[in-house]
Amino acid sequence: MEKDIVVIYNSQTGFTKRYAQWISEALECTCVEFNEANKLDFDKYTTIIFGGWACAGSVSKLKWFKKNMKKWNNKKLAVYCVGGSPIENPEVETAMKNCLSAEEHKNARIFYCPGGFNYEKMSASSKLMMKMFISALKAKKDKTEEEKIMIEMISKSYDISSKKYIEPIVEWAKEVK
Repeated sequence: MEKDIVVIYNSQTGFTKRYAQWISEALECTCVEFNEANKLDFDKYTTIIFGGWACAGSVSKLKWFKKNMKKWNNKKLAVYCVGGSPIENPEVETAMKNCLSAEEHKNARIFYCPGGFNYEKMSASSKLMMKMFISALKAKKDKTEEEKIMIEMISKSYDISSKKYIEPIVEWAKEVK
């Protein structure tokens, strides 16, 4: 059991939580919801993995993780982001690169895990934001093929999550620093 690893997650509709559970099962380590993270004794952990969901090109609660990175400079750090885009989407790599500064990238790895959309569990504000985004996309003239596919995809709930996407995270966590 990897007692010195902790997975902390912030989940809105369940996809990020599912990935946190898969990662903690694979690593046999502690798994904690974000709201409980401040109760942790971080001195006990050599590796901290933080998971949040994609929101407008950023990761939910990432500011908290980034604020703590300086305190954790002797630890192995990673962030995983769960979003609705397939992993092949070229915008994913750009978004992940932009979530951390160049300096932060030296101290933490970032991973992307495709999740999906679950409108039934989404907050009212998130549903409204998505509705407005879909409307704007639909109103756009000369839509690209990618935009047409995106409209179709995000107009309803779907799940593209898979345990296979945790493999790079698990491999990274098992590497000796």
